[in-house]
Amino acid sequence: MARRLRLEFSGALYHVTSRGDGREAIYGGDGDRRMFLGLLAEVCERFNWWGHAYCLMTNHYRLLMETPDANLAKGM
Repeated sequence: MARRLRLEFSGALYHVTSRGDGREAIYGGDGDRRMFLGLLAEVCERFNWWGHAYCLMTNHYRLLMETPDANLAKGM
């Protein structure tokens, strides 16, 4: 069954999360985490996202993102 369409609107807050396959690690170390945060910063700047909070765990991440321009799918 396909995932339901994501609603997007200006000013929306999203809890974005992703987990490694079989709960495997998605970061090899702190360098990978820094690279992830750098890429996230680029996406925030490019798509005008606002990051309110984040948590980078060994096997997953969680983000609280706001999209003033209703464009979460474009940034993903």
